[in-house]
Amino acid sequence: MEVISMKPPKFSYLRPNDLAEALDLLAEYGEDAKIMSGGQSLIPLLNMRLSTPRYIIDIGRVKELHGIKEEEDAIVIGGMTRHVDVEKSELIKEKCPLLTEGIRWVGHTQIRSRGTIGGSIAHADPSAELPCILTALRGEIVVASKEDEFTLTPEEFFLSYLLTSLEPDQLIKGIRFPKLNKNSGYAFEEVARRHGDFALVEVAAVINLDKDGKVAEAQIALGGANAVPFVPLETEEFLIGKEPNETILKEAATLQLEDLDPEGDIHGSKEYRRYLTGVLLQRALHTAVKRAREGVVV
Repeated sequence: MEVISMKPPKFSYLRPNDLAEALDLLAEYGEDAKIMSGGQSLIPLLNMRLSTPRYIIDIGRVKELHGIKEEEDAIVIGGMTRHVDVEKSELIKEKCPLLTEGIRWVGHTQIRSRGTIGGSIAHADPSAELPCILTALRGEIVVASKEDEFTLTPEEFFLSYLLTSLEPDQLIKGIRFPKLNKNSGYAFEEVARRHGDFALVEVAAVINLDKDGKVAEAQIALGGANAVPFVPLETEEFLIGKEPNETILKEAATLQLEDLDPEGDIHGSKEYRRYLTGVLLQRALHTAVKRAREGVVV
């Protein structure tokens, strides 16, 4: 009989007071340490002993990792910022409404009150909402170590299921979400087995139209369809220069379904998830185009 422990193994708890101290600890213990921000992903892994670090570095007190600020072309969110603070931010609602719309799908209120933006990105679950939204917006992850600070694109950061390019001595300092212009249309669509569950599949889309009503720019990301958020480049290129009527949107939504490789399980087969992605993509494109035509921000 297999016995599964539901208590974490012994570890040393470290709680730095500022970013410099946190990076010093990572430089010293990073190979044997895990960062705890909101704990919504890490604590279950510890309890099931799927993760057995010798050190837990709690970055909750690191003020440099908290907050939301506006730059010229982006909203920068600190890695320790809670989901609920993003959800309630009037600045984000005005400048990046796709993020406001999508983050409401993250878990339940209790999870959004504890979970952090950096934690969700670092966990790198391909069915999570934030990696998909960040990829659609062509955002960036700001990474810091004791020696350096730099940015990575989602394609550079997400390597596979629950795997990123973060090194043991690095942490997510912040995430840059590009602003949407006032005429951008956007949409987020998701299907989950029940409210609060991870998505079976999800779609984030941004559409910009030219003065003639044709697609000038299309940015799309699909979540839950591959081991990392998937950008359907052929679909985006297909839409450019076309009048986005229902026939075009339907064709676009099915153009790259065979390129998807979702994991099938008891909640949905691989074939069902592919089909569902096409349905959600057509729905998201329809909503994004409608909003682009109307200039609606909600």
